[in-house]
Amino acid sequence: MYDLRWIRDNPDAFDAGLGRRDVAPQAAAILKLDAEARANRTALQEAQNRRNELSKQIGAAKSKGGDADGLIAEVGELKSRVQDGEEKERGFTQSLRELLSGLPNQPEDGVPVGADEDANQELRQHGEAPAFDFAPKQHFEIGEALGLMDFDTAAKLSGSRFVLLRGELARLERALAAFMLDVHTGEFGYTETSPPLLVRAHTAFGTGNLPKFEEDLFKTEDGFYLIPTAEMVLTNVVRENVLAEDDLPLRQVAYTPCFRSEAGAAGKDTRGMLRQHQFNKVELVSITHPDESMAEHERMTECAEQILQRLGLHYRVMLLSTGDMGFAAQKTYDLEAWLPGQDSYREISSCSNCGDFQARRMEARYKPKQGKGTRFVHTLNGSGLAVGRTLIAVLENYQLADGGVAVPAVLQPYLGGQTRIG
Repeated sequence: MYDLRWIRDNPDAFDAGLGRRDVAPQAAAILKLDAEARANRTALQEAQNRRNELSKQIGAAKSKGGDADGLIAEVGELKSRVQDGEEKERGFTQSLRELLSGLPNQPEDGVPVGADEDANQELRQHGEAPAFDFAPKQHFEIGEALGLMDFDTAAKLSGSRFVLLRGELARLERALAAFMLDVHTGEFGYTETSPPLLVRAHTAFGTGNLPKFEEDLFKTEDGFYLIPTAEMVLTNVVRENVLAEDDLPLRQVAYTPCFRSEAGAAGKDTRGMLRQHQFNKVELVSITHPDESMAEHERMTECAEQILQRLGLHYRVMLLSTGDMGFAAQKTYDLEAWLPGQDSYREISSCSNCGDFQARRMEARYKPKQGKGTRFVHTLNGSGLAVGRTLIAVLENYQLADGGVAVPAVLQPYLGGQTRIG
């Protein structure tokens, strides 16, 4: 959502920012609607003031035994005008809300302009891709051969894009999540949170998932939405709150299942665990002071990188283009892990700074220690990491010639000292 006053003062900059995201100019339509709304508001206030003034005159006339019929008739007419003005006010408010809520966030300066992932910029790489003296397999080939990754049974239970993990692989996935949570809470200052998995529409609206992306969500018959990421609930924790400046930054982490319809993903990643309707993720969310969100973005990305580094996985950091980053983001870094079985990099974490875009939708503010009034907080979110995709990366990077998988050293304590699977 946007500050209308800023759009009034900066219509060209507003349209230029939208243009970088391939959105047609909107300022003229918004300002026309805004002008009509303000004119109606002025007329409504004048009518209300006149009605109040006449009510006093009627009382004075009656107390003196005078004729108040003309005044009463005018009050009746004004009552109708006020009711009409109030109805128009609700209509203008709804129209502006619908128009503004469908527009993406303005990109930060320096974000590459482009239509899709082809315009993303590689910033750096870490580590080296493993060398094998055999042809590396993809994760699903490894898991199925071990008898620990079962897509057929999952399909019988739930349909396509589901998996059933058994035994050592189920335990390895749990170990990955525990390791991530221990690092983020014990070293990086995030507070572990166990949030609801079902939310109401206003919660999904707050993070920008509604109304534009409803088809991507699973919705129950009684109006709940299954969360596509814990970002949705962790960010809304501060909904309609006024925080003290000293409360910032507020850092939270959660390990949850995530649910996505994968609308429009037909034919993409149909084999394996890369793109599923249900998957597990460790999510990081920060609520910050506006002056600190850019630094917090770098910090959050480094926290996610540390998990990959300690697991010994080769990866690269990508700065996403305006056409590839999310609806609510101002700037996004993707961490892409190397998957030798696919011979390609794949996203394993996405860290975004949303500025005050979500805070305005949620009415989330803080009170400065100096000065009057309140200001909107800034919100950030990132995967720390996607657990299922991290499992994929471990399987492909640590696979052995005999079909087994070596266990990364940092995970061995979570597996009772076990050094290999299979």
